Amino acid sequence: MIRDKVVIITGASSGIGEATAKLLASKGAKLVLGARREDRLKQIVEEMEKDGGQAVCRELDVTNPSDSADIVRLAKKTFGRVDVIFLNAGIMPSSPLSALKTDDWHQMVDVNIKGVLNGVAAVLPTFIEQKSGHVISTSSVAGLKAYPGSAVYGGTKWFVRDFMEVLRMESATEGTNIRTATIYPAAINTELLGAISHKETAEGMAKLYERFGISPDRIANVVAFAIDQPEDTTINEFTIGPANQPW
Repeated sequence: MIRDKVVIITGASSGIGEATAKLLASKGAKLVLGARREDRLKQIVEEMEKDGGQAVCRELDVTNPSDSADIVRLAKKTFGRVDVIFLNAGIMPSSPLSALKTDDWHQMVDVNIKGVLNGVAAVLPTFIEQKSGHVISTSSVAGLKAYPGSAVYGGTKWFVRDFMEVLRMESATEGTNIRTATIYPAAINTELLGAISHKETAEGMAKLYERFGISPDRIANVVAFAIDQPEDTTINEFTIGPANQPW
């Protein structure tokens, strides 16, 4: 059941995060939204409340462990518990390794890997104490196979794949009843391409997404499906993309 579940979403100010927040709110979930653009978050919360939803938000930099701890505290203070955390924040400034965009490399590690670690570290004590909880994360099809130009981005998403699988296995072994779901999107129309500074890569990705890209609502539907499963059931992985994209 989705109704009355308390759901934290990172990267909630646009794209997959925003679409998921609005869908879950329409199904009766209580949303706690985090992203760097607090003004945008407040707009989204206002829209959701007008439609009868319940939501709060705060500025969140997933690279800062204290921000992740604060958003978990906000959820518990406002709604009394946390049932789901959707670790959706991510960046994709892809480029060939020969371009040596090392600042981009480190930024991807900080957001895509450390952001997931910080979110899980913040929520895990609560989930263990409750003996329930659901961790959902956004990886990528680049976390399933290698793509030229995506060595570092893909590496961060392969990390998410392994980390989430071990979290599932350890939770099962330890009897904490923590469910997991890792999502591997292909071409989904979000703001992800805006961070690509390498000209040729940006042009190539823009053409690919223009040809194949589908709405982030498609991912939101899958997140809702995962949450809506019975508490004794985990669907651990979802690969989703345009039906006409040979990813």
